[in-house]
Parts: sequence; structure tokens; C-alpha cells
Amino acid sequence: MADTSDTRTPAQIEADIKRRREVLAETLDEIGVRVHPKTIVGDAKAKVVSNIDHTVGRAYVQLNRVVSEVRASLVDDEGAPRLERVVPVALLAAGVVGLLVLGTRRRKG
Repeated sequence: MADTSDTRTPAQIEADIKRRREVLAETLDEIGVRVHPKTIVGDAKAKVVSNIDHTVGRAYVQLNRVVSEVRASLVDDEGAPRLERVVPVALLAAGVVGLLVLGTRRRKG
């Protein structure tokens, strides 16, 4: 059987009760802050911003890779343009710009 005798003085018991109340009050304050709507919204915003930053970072890396691959396909090892590849791309770009200009003029007219 467990020993239930307490050898503390009434003043020690009161001091212990006071300490425990203070710890409990701190814990309740902390819980109150955690469940406060502003805290919840702030945490959600931070998580969304973090996810967006991560997504943008991944998109940047992917775009950089694609640009590097396109550039590598348009120049040779010495950095000189490969005309057999550059000319068709330039003609295609000029055609797209021309179509956009014509489309814009038709809408205004």
C-alpha cells in the first residue's frame, strides 16, 4: 500500500499550490494564444506563403533549365549561333508577332 503521509508544512503546501496555479495559468494563456483566431489565420497565411515560395522556386528552376536547353540547341559549343536552327525560330516569332498585330488592328477598326 502507498504511503499517503505528507511531511510538508501547511506553508509549503500553500506555496506548492500557488506554484502549480501559476504554471496552470501560464499554460492556459499559451493555449489561448494558440487557439486565437488571429494566430490561426497568421499560421495559415505563413503556410500558404511558404508553399507559394516553394512553388515559385521550383518553377524558376524548371524555367531556367528549359531556357538553358533552348539556348544550347541554338548555339554551338563555341557560342556561335546555329543558323539552321535560329532562322526558323526567328521566322516563326516574326509570324506570331505579325498575326498579333493584325488581330489587334482588326479589333480596333
